[in-house]
Amino acid sequence: MSLLDQFVLFLASFLANWFSALSGGGAGLIQFPMLIFLGLPFGVALATHKVASVALGLGATMRHWRESHLERRFSLIILGAGLPGVVLGASTILKIPAHYAQLALGFLTLGLGLYSFFKPKLGLEHTPRNREGRALATGVAGLFVVGFLNGSITSGTGLFLTMWLIHHFGLDYKRAVAYTLVLCGLVWNGTGAIVLGLIGTIAWGWMPALLAGSLIGGYVGSHYAIKKGNRWIKRAFEIVTILIGLKLIIS
Repeated sequence: MSLLDQFVLFLASFLANWFSALSGGGAGLIQFPMLIFLGLPFGVALATHKVASVALGLGATMRHWRESHLERRFSLIILGAGLPGVVLGASTILKIPAHYAQLALGFLTLGLGLYSFFKPKLGLEHTPRNREGRALATGVAGLFVVGFLNGSITSGTGLFLTMWLIHHFGLDYKRAVAYTLVLCGLVWNGTGAIVLGLIGTIAWGWMPALLAGSLIGGYVGSHYAIKKGNRWIKRAFEIVTILIGLKLIIS
C-alpha cells in the first residue's frame, strides 16, 4: 500500500472505532467496506477486519477498566454464552452469500435505532434484572445468538449486544457499552479473529494503520462516552444505527 492509502486506512479506522466506542458498536460497518473498497477480497477483508477490531477492544478496555463498571459474574455469563456462538458463526460465514447477510444486517440495525428512539427512557437508568432462573436462560440464549452474529456477519454486531444488555438485563447505556467494548471487542472478536485466521487469509501488511486507528479511536471514543453520560450515548447509538441501517439496505 502507498502512504496515502495507509493514511486513508488509518483515518477511516480511527473514525469508525471512535463512533463505535461512543455508541457501543458499528465500527465494522465503516472499516470493513473500506477494506473491500481499497482492494481486498471479501474473505480476506473479513479476517483482516476481525483481527484489527481486537485493538478497539484493547483501547476501550484501557479506558473503561479505570471506571470498574464490569461485574465478574455477569462478565463470565456474557463470555460463556456468547463465545460458542462466535466460534460457530465464524466457522460458517464464508459459506453465506454476502448480499443476503448485508441486507439482513441492515434491517436489524435500523430496527435497533428506531426501537431506542421510540423508547425515550430506555437505557437511561441502571436497573439490573433477569439474572436468575428462566429469565437468565432466555438472556443466555439471546447472548448466544448475538455471539453467532458477531462471528458471522461480524460488522456492527456490537450494537446488538449493547441493545440486548439494555433491553433484557436492564443495564444503562454507559454500562452496556462498557461490557460490549471490553468483552465483545476484546474477547469475542479475538476468538473470531483466531478462527478466521485459521480458515482464511489475513492481510498483515495492512495491519499497522488499522491497529493504530482502532486502538486510538477506541480509547478516545470510550473517554467521550464516559464523560458525556447515558443520554448523549443513547442519541449517538440511535444516529449511528439508523444511518448505518439505511446505508446497508440501499447500497
